[in-house]
Amino acid sequence: MRSEESWSHVDLVHREEADSVSERPTINVDEEDGGFQICRVCGDKANGYHFNVMTCEGCKGFFRRAMKRNVRLRCPFRKGTCEITRKTRRQCQACRLRKCLESGMKKEMIMSDAAVEQRRALIKRKKREKIEAPLSVGQGLTEEQQALIQELMDAQTKTFDTTFSHFKDFRLPAVRNSGCELPEFLQASLLEDPAAWSQIMKDTVPMRISLKLRGEDGSIWNYQPPSTSDGKEIIPLLPHLADVSTYMFKGVINFAKVISYFRDLPIEDQISLLKGATFEMCLLRFNTMFDTETGTWECGRLAYCFEDPDGGFQKLLLDPLMKFHSMLKSLHLHKEEYVLMQAISLFSPDRPGVVQRSVVDQLQERFALTLKAYIECCRPYPAHRFLFMKIMAVLTELRSINAQQTQHLLRIQDTHPFVTPLMQELFSSTDS
Repeated sequence: MRSEESWSHVDLVHREEADSVSERPTINVDEEDGGFQICRVCGDKANGYHFNVMTCEGCKGFFRRAMKRNVRLRCPFRKGTCEITRKTRRQCQACRLRKCLESGMKKEMIMSDAAVEQRRALIKRKKREKIEAPLSVGQGLTEEQQALIQELMDAQTKTFDTTFSHFKDFRLPAVRNSGCELPEFLQASLLEDPAAWSQIMKDTVPMRISLKLRGEDGSIWNYQPPSTSDGKEIIPLLPHLADVSTYMFKGVINFAKVISYFRDLPIEDQISLLKGATFEMCLLRFNTMFDTETGTWECGRLAYCFEDPDGGFQKLLLDPLMKFHSMLKSLHLHKEEYVLMQAISLFSPDRPGVVQRSVVDQLQERFALTLKAYIECCRPYPAHRFLFMKIMAVLTELRSINAQQTQHLLRIQDTHPFVTPLMQELFSSTDS
């Protein structure tokens, strides 16, 4: 234990800056009626009321530390009547504390350490939210752009069931004791077509996907894929993945139908645009539910996770889909940016079968310019000066992934009955 006289000068006065957020002034000097406010203890410029007295930041911190440490201070000059000014306040701690008490500062108004930390965390969080939160969409955007964004956001709200509360009639993978048996319909398919197995190994995701289902009663059902590494591990889950994909496809199609610009197009162009963009738009929606730290998609009561048998996510990032989701999630996009990306993807004039290409091209340009304007208005500069270009690069990568996945589905849809009728319709050729 230190003796009463051994507390160094630094102990009480050297950390004034560190306590700058300990307690906010009850009344700020700017709220006073105009005069230059001085500290009632040392005469320095005051910044507000602290512990019941108008003081400077330094005397506030000094009083707080002295009271919390409960130190008995002694005047080194043995008088106890030292004059406390801005220049002399550090020379005699005992007289400075006496002046604090005489001025009316109250110990009971000092916040606890836990309360101080809570306040500091709150201040940091508010500062972070102020930086990250989007500004009012109305600032800096034209009325047409505001209306366009609002229409898209309304369409998203009406058609995107983020809780998956309506996703009920789906197939679950059969859990077998052997851990590697295939569903009966796939076993029959493989017997009829021996070459199908090699096609499955080539076209399906070469990773293990686990599934967690939370029941309405709070129970949890887990599906862990077989521990094999021969390509079979994904097969039992394919019917369920087809069901969840179809559910998402329906939401995207309804999203497009709500948009007035889409409804104004000929029905033939509507079909062509949906065939080309549905998969891309679903990936954008799925990304909003992706957790990069765990590699998990949280879809209401359902949770999907890609698992790396060796641990970590290094190998997973080699997969185009995982790499895409990680890259897109790292941009920390706003909901408005996600929905504008969906619109840019939907209104792509170069989709096969589109007739009114110039009209669709003008619409896509309008959505792209709105996205650029939104970023310029609602994102701090220069931190996000390249965000628009990054988003456009992501959309280009999305087209490449779409082409690869479509080819996979086209090769196996006739062989494997897990593909739903809607999937067959969407991924059928648009050239005929």
